[in-house]
Amino acid sequence: MTIRLYDTSARQIRDFTPLKPGCVSIYLCGATVQAAPHIGHIRSGLNFDIMRRWFAYRGYEVTFVRNVTDIDDKIITKSREQNRPWWSIGYENERAFNEGYDALGCLPVTYEPRATGHITEMIEMMQGLIERGHAYEADGNVYFDVRSFPGYLQLSRQELDNLLQPSAEGETGKRDLRDFALWKSAKPGEPSWPTPWGPGRPGWHLECSAMAHKYLGTAFDIHGGGLDLIFPHHENEIAQAKAYGDDFAQYWVHNAWVTMAGDKMSKSLGNSVLVGEMVKQWRPVVLRYYLGTPHYRSMIEYSEESLREAESAFARIEGFVQRVTELAGKTVDPAAEVPPAFAEAMDDDLGVPQALAVVHTTVRQGNSALAADDKEAAVARLAEVRAMLGVLGLDPLDPHWAGEADRGEDLNGVVDSLVRLVLDQRESARARKDWATADAIRDQLGQAGLVIEDSPQGPRWSLGAR
Repeated sequence: MTIRLYDTSARQIRDFTPLKPGCVSIYLCGATVQAAPHIGHIRSGLNFDIMRRWFAYRGYEVTFVRNVTDIDDKIITKSREQNRPWWSIGYENERAFNEGYDALGCLPVTYEPRATGHITEMIEMMQGLIERGHAYEADGNVYFDVRSFPGYLQLSRQELDNLLQPSAEGETGKRDLRDFALWKSAKPGEPSWPTPWGPGRPGWHLECSAMAHKYLGTAFDIHGGGLDLIFPHHENEIAQAKAYGDDFAQYWVHNAWVTMAGDKMSKSLGNSVLVGEMVKQWRPVVLRYYLGTPHYRSMIEYSEESLREAESAFARIEGFVQRVTELAGKTVDPAAEVPPAFAEAMDDDLGVPQALAVVHTTVRQGNSALAADDKEAAVARLAEVRAMLGVLGLDPLDPHWAGEADRGEDLNGVVDSLVRLVLDQRESARARKDWATADAIRDQLGQAGLVIEDSPQGPRWSLGAR
């Protein structure tokens, strides 16, 4: 089956046809590094990590570019507030973003260019736009003339005459207030770079058009980002790139937000949940399950209750994987192919919720095989489960998550010793046929978030819901 994606520009799901057979090129708007990332930021990287994994599973060679905006108004403002160099703030937060991506199991991108490393490419693009009559210089600023490009606003489906005119504060010489800055003239105390029009710094939108052109050429397959970037950022990228002569992106894919009390999670609203703090409270693989398993176009309303549900759901999967691996006496390799229903769901606009339902169904089938003492069937289901989890980046036996287990090994040993003492008391009660006491012990352990299973080798415990 052909992979199909919802294309924002077409407002419908389209069959994916690559520009180059067997290859897919993806440009994702990445971090603006004025502050440490919250889970809403990381969700975007995670959603496109799953996309990248699925394309790779389907046999595509993937080129994945995710940029870093390391200079903009917000970073300069933070620099003033904190009395620190702008580049120090940017680098510190860039590292925090990469640590967040890595903690949640995102694969390394092919290229991760910084805006400040591509000033030359931006100058070349501005010169081309001025020569073609789509941009102009005024007082050391360079602006894009939005009326010169007939296709402006087609992505967001707005009318130029109905567009609110933004404030002209700090931007002089505009022919039309809706014209946007490609380059901003130098101001006292701000970083700047030399250009033919005088010193200054990039406008936000120009960098992505220039970097996509450099790393992916005049045309590429998929441009991604959050819904909030459709206007003005992506709209302005399209205008710049196409006016310059590029075909630019063939598909536009946007992920939804993580919200709190109905509002988009953001630093400015003070309602963000920082990744660095979250991974101290929750296992990173649980955070990945929580952020990665809803459909990428669905909003996620943040709540601890939802996180606990994700933890419990993943524990059921993880418990099955551990039990069958223990029964087999060796690691069961993933199947060569995922089940057809899983593939069908993923091919249909990355339908992760439907694909995850196939995972849980297969886990239940495997547990039934275990209960029937059918080792062969249980091992076969485990191979399928591992293949599916590998696509989602959630395989508990992946070396990435093995390190997570190692970090908790000492604590796990302490908990195991304590639980064993309680289970010994339960076994003593069962031996003297004191079923009420045995059941009470089991129920109390269950209330503490532990699942107790009676096996031929004796009772065993696993972590359930908290």
